[in-house]
Amino acid sequence: METEIPRMLNWRMAEMSDETFTFHSSRMRMMHVTPEQLKAMDVESDRCAVELSDARCDVLAYACLVAIMCQGPGYHVVSEKRLSNIASENGGSGDVISSAGALIQGVQTLGAKKVALIAPYMKPLTKTVIEYIEANDIQVTDSISLEIPDNLEVGLQNPMNLFDIVDRLDYSQADAVVLSACVQMPSLEAVQKVEDKIGKPVLTAATSTVYQILKHLNLKTFVPNAGSLLSGRY
Repeated sequence: METEIPRMLNWRMAEMSDETFTFHSSRMRMMHVTPEQLKAMDVESDRCAVELSDARCDVLAYACLVAIMCQGPGYHVVSEKRLSNIASENGGSGDVISSAGALIQGVQTLGAKKVALIAPYMKPLTKTVIEYIEANDIQVTDSISLEIPDNLEVGLQNPMNLFDIVDRLDYSQADAVVLSACVQMPSLEAVQKVEDKIGKPVLTAATSTVYQILKHLNLKTFVPNAGSLLSGRY
């Protein structure tokens, strides 16, 4: 998220010179992608909301999808409301989104009822993500778990590997493909290329989050070369 969100906003600014964005982040600690560490990490989100509201950011994005989803279906709504209250109490904007909620909303925005997805997680965590998504009336038709437990290693993946990995994914019954169901796994450079290759909409946790950021800022939801969701058509 800390690389792909600014990159998308920079791509946008290159075509819309009248806009300027600043990007701020506060980090929650987590080294290994396990349910225990993810739950401990989620507790730190309150601190992060306070720190970012000090900067009077216009919108806050909670950018760990699986930390939300491992808390059980619907938790993104609970988390967003809590963090909104915390930020508002500190004098900041109560406009809070989450990558977990953004991904669900991104799929729904595309009008997709069925998705196939790729995730870097161990299979039990991918199963948790699938259950969370399916609790929102979206069917997951197929998935690939890359089974990378180390969070730093996830962030070091070559995004263009996904161009070949998607060939192992059965997306024949899917309306759209979630190319990276993880905010940490790089995917941006591959999104448009994979979408052009397979002929179906492709989105990620990161592109979905940027879509919601732009929507909450009342801006046109457009980023060049970032897939159908950010084409400006939605």
